[in-house]
Amino acid sequence: MSVALRNAQRAVPVRRAPLRRAVCALRAALGASRFDVGLVCAGNGLMKRLNGAYRHCPEPTDVLSFPFHRVAPGELPRPRCRDEYNLGDIFLGVEYIHQQCRANGEDFDSVLAVTAAHGLCHLLGYQHNTEAEWRQMYQKEVEILEELNRLTGASLRPLTAGLF
Repeated sequence: MSVALRNAQRAVPVRRAPLRRAVCALRAALGASRFDVGLVCAGNGLMKRLNGAYRHCPEPTDVLSFPFHRVAPGELPRPRCRDEYNLGDIFLGVEYIHQQCRANGEDFDSVLAVTAAHGLCHLLGYQHNTEAEWRQMYQKEVEILEELNRLTGASLRPLTAGLF
């Protein structure tokens, strides 16, 4: 299926083709290639509004995920019709991510791919509110990033290393 990618900001140039390829590879690693996913590259203003509205934290952030289905971690949705072959939407706070990368000397495109992996895991039911949930999500992120690394020659690691 498809990855619908929209750049809804102008603050940071985004290389769409590599990001789309990474998300397609990550979906495949999750066994979810047959599902659509929406990916929105957002600036700090939009991320602040969304984070305030949905998480009651009116600050910009790196990623927000809005799942189409509610599933347990590790399970794929069970669509009943064609319109339900949708994982949901991921909003990448590219302006926020770019600022963090500049401050930490990290590669923006790499961090964008890792952040998308994190968002995809959230769409598939993974959370990190407790240490047990974090361990489960971290392992899934390691697994899918290892597959992306194998395909691209990169050495990407999960965002949430050392969260607990």
